[in-house]
Amino acid sequence: MKISFMKQKMMRKVIYSLLPLVAAGIYFFGWRVLTLLIVVTLAGSLVEWIFVRKTTKKITEAVIVTSMLFTLTLPPSVPYYVAIVGIVFGVLFGKMVFGGFGKNPFNPALVGRAFIYVNFPKVMTMEWIEPSKSFLGNLTRYTVDTISQSTPMLDYRSTGEMANLSKVILGNIAGSIGETSAILIIIAGLYLIFTKTASKETVIGLLGSFIILSGILYFIGVSEVPNPIFGLFSGGLLFGAFFMATDPISSPKSTEGKYIYGAIIGIITVIIRGFALFAGGMMFAILIGNTFAPIIDEIVKLVKDRERRQNG
Repeated sequence: MKISFMKQKMMRKVIYSLLPLVAAGIYFFGWRVLTLLIVVTLAGSLVEWIFVRKTTKKITEAVIVTSMLFTLTLPPSVPYYVAIVGIVFGVLFGKMVFGGFGKNPFNPALVGRAFIYVNFPKVMTMEWIEPSKSFLGNLTRYTVDTISQSTPMLDYRSTGEMANLSKVILGNIAGSIGETSAILIIIAGLYLIFTKTASKETVIGLLGSFIILSGILYFIGVSEVPNPIFGLFSGGLLFGAFFMATDPISSPKSTEGKYIYGAIIGIITVIIRGFALFAGGMMFAILIGNTFAPIIDEIVKLVKDRERRQNG
């Protein structure tokens, strides 16, 4: 039995950009992060191999990216079996049933996370661990035992108090494995944009609409919406903007469509965070945006064709 991976240069760049976030996750939450990533990657790759084993196709490196993204959105204490269920569901029903790589209408990592978010709400929304505050972090430990710390967005929803912005930027806060350090996410995201791996139009549309709408609601006194700067750096917004929303398969292909798509996600995120039951909202906002992606491209195409006929 020979198992081989299809080489994908774009996916390699995404993998490289995610490595610092994996390292930060290990630093803050212990070496269990690495074993969790290995288990998830093996499970995700196995699902894809089952589908391609009797064909001439190879396992794509995209499944490694999906596994890494999925793992980085998980709480550090999530049980292994929950993570396996999530990645199997995501790769199977978010990608392979549609024909595999390049044909999936939804981001498979988010499909998997949404599935376990709904079916295992306690471990996905209530069991958060406090990161180490020592200089060496948790590099000398396998995992952290304390399961008591709330995430910044959960704290705001329950108390109205905003976490220290410097901790949110650096990452020394409770939260998903790869979503806590805003500065590392920004650096990794800019690398993707400068290497043309991620769409800057989507990121600009998303962050711009989020800041504008949340700023308007905050300054007119809507208490459910926090300061837009705090909202920007917390709750996985930046991670979702740079790594999830920019997925080239499940997002629009036209330049104009990417701006619109990003704006839709940013607006929906503000609405869900402020007025829905969910403290985050980015995951559902992107999945909703995925459903609009083909329609957006069609509308952009129709508008361009009409303008071309009028000017022709």
